[in-house]
Amino acid sequence: MSYNYEELSLSEATDLLRQWRENNERKSKEILELWSTVLEVNLNKYGNEKYVIFEQIIYAALDCHYYGIAHSLIYTLSVEFPGSLRVMRYKAALLEAEEKYDEALNILDSIIKADETNAAARKRRVAVLKARGLINEAIKELADYLKKFMSDVEAWQELCELYLQVQEYGRAAFCAEELILHQPHNHLMHQRLADIRYTMGGIENMELAKTYYCQALKLNPDNIRALLGLFLVANNLVGHYKSSGSSKRKEAWKYDAVPLTCRVDYTLIQREKCKKLSSN
Repeated sequence: MSYNYEELSLSEATDLLRQWRENNERKSKEILELWSTVLEVNLNKYGNEKYVIFEQIIYAALDCHYYGIAHSLIYTLSVEFPGSLRVMRYKAALLEAEEKYDEALNILDSIIKADETNAAARKRRVAVLKARGLINEAIKELADYLKKFMSDVEAWQELCELYLQVQEYGRAAFCAEELILHQPHNHLMHQRLADIRYTMGGIENMELAKTYYCQALKLNPDNIRALLGLFLVANNLVGHYKSSGSSKRKEAWKYDAVPLTCRVDYTLIQREKCKKLSSN
């Protein structure tokens, strides 16, 4: 839905901001447009949502590189709440956006020193190290973070990606296994682990990759990437098991045929859908 922001009242503007917050919609450009047309002139009329709106505007300004707006709002908050760890985190975010990484790290370190359980500050520290290209340091920092916050799924995903960047496939596989423990019914997690095992190579890893690709397909039969992975793994295993009478070779041949059959069925289904859409 498009809005003419100049015609919105203050209550309508705050309702719209609340809706975006509740729906986890970033909409940074729209927020800044609301700020310039409605919100800026009514700075002291936000009511109970004043500081939540301030935060929303600060991050929107950082997204769009309007650092002046972010700086002025952070200054206002720092005057009202001197020594606030949350306001300090806004300052670190501003410095990070301006690529003043050393200063941002200093602020984040002071936040962590004041509150060791501040997960947001620790994760931003990892992001700063990654932005500077210090992947090994980011891995170490994130591994330390996960010792304290073991149930953070996003952190396990990020650590898996970092290990893949430095080609530490064994450790990346461990992270992928942790993700499966947290989300056992997510087919993408099984596919991720299968991809890693396939990349590692060797008969044992290929057998494991086959198992995880099959589980991904069981959870989501339309996962074409898992179908392709299963086809490649089966082809590889057929080459490994040389003896034509081998039971493992016969099993590999069986799995080799499955992806092609499923792909044909999937193609036919898609064609039928296209015909129905065109007829309508």
